[in-house]
Amino acid sequence: MPADLAVIGLGSHGLPLAQAAVSAGIPTIGYATGPEAGSLSAAELRRMHAAGFRPVTDPAQLGRVRTAVICAPTPRGADGGIDLGQVESAARTLAERLRPHTTVILESPVLPGTTGDFLRSLLERGSGLRAGRDFHLAYSPSRVDPGNRDHIPAGTPRVIGGLTPACTESAAAFYGRLTDKVVRARGLREAEAVQLLETNYRHVNIALVNEMAVLCHELGVDLWDVIRCAETKPFGFQAFRPGPGVGGHAVPHDLTGHATRTLRMVELAQQVNHRMPRYVVQRAAALLNEHGKSARGARVLLLGVTYKPDLADLQGTPAREIAVRLMEFGASVSYHDPYVPAWNVLDRPVPRADSLYEAAADADLTILLQQHRTYDLQGLSVKAQLLLDTRGATPTGAAHRL
Repeated sequence: MPADLAVIGLGSHGLPLAQAAVSAGIPTIGYATGPEAGSLSAAELRRMHAAGFRPVTDPAQLGRVRTAVICAPTPRGADGGIDLGQVESAARTLAERLRPHTTVILESPVLPGTTGDFLRSLLERGSGLRAGRDFHLAYSPSRVDPGNRDHIPAGTPRVIGGLTPACTESAAAFYGRLTDKVVRARGLREAEAVQLLETNYRHVNIALVNEMAVLCHELGVDLWDVIRCAETKPFGFQAFRPGPGVGGHAVPHDLTGHATRTLRMVELAQQVNHRMPRYVVQRAAALLNEHGKSARGARVLLLGVTYKPDLADLQGTPAREIAVRLMEFGASVSYHDPYVPAWNVLDRPVPRADSLYEAAADADLTILLQQHRTYDLQGLSVKAQLLLDTRGATPTGAAHRL
């Protein structure tokens, strides 16, 4: 059966889109843009294949679909800006096979202007077709929350912005098959700015509560109880919780070099969130010292090294920097994570604990970095010699909290 949809980029954004499309009965192929960390389990992937999803390696297959969605990752580059390398590669590959009347949609996190300038130019030069006349071009911010079973694609509104009104309607017709509600933005730049606002909103609020965590520790205040009480307010407040850092694929952007002014709030948020791994290590060293132990030579067990609970995704995980800093202190670092069978830091394998309770009992300090559902935190708090909980997941009084 010929495919209706090509998803280009099979990482944290592309695979869930392909899954939703297959579930909606849309014949779908997937084309990888490089080594990408997906967020679906092996069982979910098997069900997708059984339902007709086809990963392809022949780019000629991209020229046989009615809709192509580019979901290539856009990590932060060495200069701090967005790296559009995989988007460019995907666009060039697609452009050579692009047929008239195809709808091309970008879902990768980008800055406003990228779709209408950068992507449009690549597609038009490579295909000889004109966007808005020969093919449709649109942007839709990806609203994937990996591992979240409460917010499924069908119940998550999708924002669409097209180069022309006809482009918007074509993309809206596609997403209308996946979701109960489609929201039309005024244009490409507005839709791209939605992604910018949503990503920065998350990072700014996490930074606020991370700063509160540091302050409340100094004041002897239980921040977790503060959050519990504050979230009872029915208006004007949304609960965010502190942690050892911020990972994931959506990079916050302060627009440096892309506008006449920067987003100062986002710049400050990045500084706060980037300091959290260092703060966790400082707290760890202080706890060891309080219990008559030195960080040098201490056995430290890291629990949960992925960036999000119940996923195998290591993209941007703060665990990496925490491990590095502990090693620099002279600590002997090991880890346990049911989703990560092997983990390298500084090009060296980190020893993996097979028996969780035995490893926690043997370690001088256990640091909970990610609260996977498989962890029995009550039992862990009993077995561990010393436990630092960076997620506020353990029972009150059972561990030292961030």
